[in-house]
Amino acid sequence: MLHSKHFAVAAALFALMFIGMAATRPPDDRAKNLKVLPKDISHEDLDKIMDSWKAALGVKCGFCHAPSADSTSHHLDFASDAKPEKNIARHMYKMTGRINKKFFSFNKDDKGNMLPTITCMTCHRGNPHPDEVK
Repeated sequence: MLHSKHFAVAAALFALMFIGMAATRPPDDRAKNLKVLPKDISHEDLDKIMDSWKAALGVKCGFCHAPSADSTSHHLDFASDAKPEKNIARHMYKMTGRINKKFFSFNKDDKGNMLPTITCMTCHRGNPHPDEVK
């Protein structure tokens, strides 16, 4: 009888611990629908990249990201590919990567990581359409 009470208490404590761990697990903050950026990119690194692209083009997030399909929400659907500008940005990112690798692969930091010489800012200079003069 005493053994079954100990087992019941231990099982209850284990169940409470399991429920507590599940309740405190952080939400899955990984970005969805990444096609050119690393799938395991940190939220902070993704924000840095997006901020640099916004600055280079002189735009806000809604330039590439579509509004949420939920009309009551005023948020953007970051995973959506509804706006063609998002795929253009992917293409441009890959293009600058190829240019840097082919022509500027010698440009490396002290750890041997390639430093991009050509960036969005090289051509855009704060303009979403670099062929247009501000």
